[in-house]
Amino acid sequence: MNPSNTRHVELDLVRLAGQGMVTHDGGRTAVAEDFRAIKRPLLRNARPAADGADGQQSTPIHHGNLIVVTSALPGEGKTYCAINLAMSIATEMDITVMLVDADVARPSVLKVLGLPPAPGLMDVLLGEQPDLADVILKTNIRTLSIVPSGRTDKHATELLASRGMSRLLTDIAERYADRIVIFDSPPLLLTTEASVLAAQMGQVVMVVESERTTQHAVKEALQRIHHCANVNLIYNKSRAFAEAKYYGYYD
Repeated sequence: MNPSNTRHVELDLVRLAGQGMVTHDGGRTAVAEDFRAIKRPLLRNARPAADGADGQQSTPIHHGNLIVVTSALPGEGKTYCAINLAMSIATEMDITVMLVDADVARPSVLKVLGLPPAPGLMDVLLGEQPDLADVILKTNIRTLSIVPSGRTDKHATELLASRGMSRLLTDIAERYADRIVIFDSPPLLLTTEASVLAAQMGQVVMVVESERTTQHAVKEALQRIHHCANVNLIYNKSRAFAEAKYYGYYD
């Protein structure tokens, strides 16, 4: 990639903190503490770490650095969780993170972050951009970069299940092996392509909205990703807890 093609965007961190998002200098808020707890098991799976007991290395899971954030239905807060998870990981001292808007039918990452539309994932899959590196947005957070969803297309969701997407994911996992890559995915019950996308990730995070998502919807969504070995749930928008809460591991 020609360095001159690198695009930089400025995130309004004061605005984001005011909206309850995790930011570098936002302090130890309840949201920041929640996502600090949420990211720990994900990072352990993604990166080998010395075992304090015997000094041995734990083995990271295959493509563990690729993490997809999804939900059963729209409106459960998956984009909020994907952005906050990426922001939280970006505060780590020795880890970089790339946030990819893969909800190509209903993209919202750039809108939430207050950024204008830009070429992205779809442009690469459609061959209108030669390489993923050409659509990466560098941000004023040194350890955080963003890949927008890009242009709209009537076959957008089908492209998520294409061979081109599979090759791209393998390329991302290998080329950016030292980077955590967070994908904001379409809801699982809205399109079958979302489960195909999840199957190619090392880790899955499913957001469940408190008091709205039915047990039936949760079970059906989990059934669609039953082939995924590493699935975690986030219980979101609970009245009993002020912010998102880590719900647990699903096997």
